[in-house]
Amino acid sequence: MIPKKILVTGGFGYVGARLTPHLLGLGHQVRVLDQMLYTDAGLVALKADQSFPQWQSRFELMRGDLRDPVVVASAVKGMDTIIHLAAISNDPTGDIDEVLTRQVNFDAVGLLLAQARAAGVQRFINASSSSVFGIKDCADVTEALEPEPITFYSKYKMLSEWLVTAAASPDFCAVNIRPATICGYSPRQRFDLTVNKLTADAVRKRVITVHGGEQRRPNVGMSDAINLYGILTQTDPKLINGRTFNFGFENLKVIEIARVIQGELKDLNVEIKVTDTLDKRDYHISSAKILQVLGYQPVSSIRAEVANLRQALDSGAFPDIDAAEHYNMKFMKGARSAKAYEFASR
Repeated sequence: MIPKKILVTGGFGYVGARLTPHLLGLGHQVRVLDQMLYTDAGLVALKADQSFPQWQSRFELMRGDLRDPVVVASAVKGMDTIIHLAAISNDPTGDIDEVLTRQVNFDAVGLLLAQARAAGVQRFINASSSSVFGIKDCADVTEALEPEPITFYSKYKMLSEWLVTAAASPDFCAVNIRPATICGYSPRQRFDLTVNKLTADAVRKRVITVHGGEQRRPNVGMSDAINLYGILTQTDPKLINGRTFNFGFENLKVIEIARVIQGELKDLNVEIKVTDTLDKRDYHISSAKILQVLGYQPVSSIRAEVANLRQALDSGAFPDIDAAEHYNMKFMKGARSAKAYEFASR
């Protein structure tokens, strides 16, 4: 493995809080750019890691706004790789304010790409979302199908993919990853995601309430997410440059997810209750491309992530599951800023 100088935007968000120590553990130099909207739980956990004294010389934190050209120029300086995670994240949160969502999830991506290329960055790994597909009736939702986003979040994720693909060149390897909903433990925990919420309810209440249940929800484990991003820092550019990959291996119905959790936590005698729902959204994706092109082999599963999350819950890591910081829509405090647009209109 060749150690890299990696900028992780959103490096202390839900995924970033697990990815940052993973990259440091692999021997990389890591700079995090994060506005820390959702508390500093990820930073606290990193500093508490027993390996942090060995990592500290290779770690740097920049607190700042991804939409600010001055901040971004400083963040990309000296880096050879960017893993772009920062976003107004998930569909309900993105719908709160379309302008804010556009500014962070689209305008800022253009700014970041421009500054990255000017600074000599060689690789750009973009975390998009499988939600760009919207609702599809076909059996295999592959990358060849046209995205049909139905929310502001998925709309601007889709549009930002075009920016990334267009920026790709022989000296700038750019790739889009469309993860399914990521599940599992993180120091910056989220309980507004299906697997995580149902697991928390099972541990706390011994009851899982399923609304509807026949809707499919593609999921991918946190361990797989951080594993893939680490691999992509080393992957031959010829395999990924200018390309887009779906990433999710379990397209289960919500009722099936509930049964997986019930089975993993069988010692708790968890009951499943089913109620009606108006939310009939049904998502599923095919990840055959990433399995074939990269030879990727999954390292986790919903069941394994449930076990990890149960361990964290049992340890008392999250004493107040209902606390606002575990729910993006409840806690998001971002304000609008047009600095990225001003940069583009000079």
